[in-house]
Formats: sequence, structure tokens, C-alpha cells
Amino acid sequence: MISRLFPSNEHTVERVVRVVLGLGLLSLVFVGPQSWFGLIGLVPLLTGAIGSCPIYTLLGFST
Repeated sequence: MISRLFPSNEHTVERVVRVVLGLGLLSLVFVGPQSWFGLIGLVPLLTGAIGSCPIYTLLGFST
């Protein structure tokens, strides 16, 4: 059932890039300008962690 909701549609390299980008953006909440804008980093962090992008699923795209 979970594989239906979250099919694996990201390549390993893309997953690593998403996690690193997410952590980088999330760090803006704690260091640097300390802006809440950094919470946007949760999106790439979570999609990279689970290996599934909802937008890719809607468009039928897979890397």
C-alpha cells in the first residue's frame, strides 16, 4: 500500500542531492540569517529520504 502512495521514482544521486540541499536550507533556521525561510528545506529533505517525489508521481516521471 505504501509503495502505491510513494513509488520509488528518484535516482540515488538525486536523493543525495535533495538531502544535502534540504539540510543546507534547514541550517538557515539555526545559523546565518536565522530565517524561517529555511524550513522550505524540509521538502527536499523528506522527498530525498523517502525516495519519492509527489510531483514526479503526478506527472508520471521517474529518474
